[in-house]
Amino acid sequence: MSLRALPLIVIPFILYNIVVLFSGGAHADDVLRKVIFELPMVGGARWRFSMGDLLILVTMFMLFFELIKATYTSSASLLDHGLSMLVFIACLVEFLLVPQAATSVFFFIMIATLIDVVAGFMIGIRTARRDLNIGDH
Repeated sequence: MSLRALPLIVIPFILYNIVVLFSGGAHADDVLRKVIFELPMVGGARWRFSMGDLLILVTMFMLFFELIKATYTSSASLLDHGLSMLVFIACLVEFLLVPQAATSVFFFIMIATLIDVVAGFMIGIRTARRDLNIGDH
């Protein structure tokens, strides 16, 4: 199995579970609001970057790379789409059943996995159709 077949969107899902579920019993919102760093802004305000912000940022980067991977047509991409669907199902089940996953950060991770699944199939169908048309000429 190729490493390209592994969905990168699983990384934020795993990171969230590591950060929140193994936080020593602290409430999920408290863990996600933990400030990593602060920067003073020109206007006098302070910008706070929290653990939840970091998880959402990692999620956006992984979604970007997953969308790029969706443009390739191969057997590895079919496996990637199938595994991405399993990641989405795992996120949905965890969101509905695990109290620590009932946060906005996890909801955005779950929506990113849904976007990965839907966009992956749509882009894959579109590029496969284009490859088929090129092959006919």
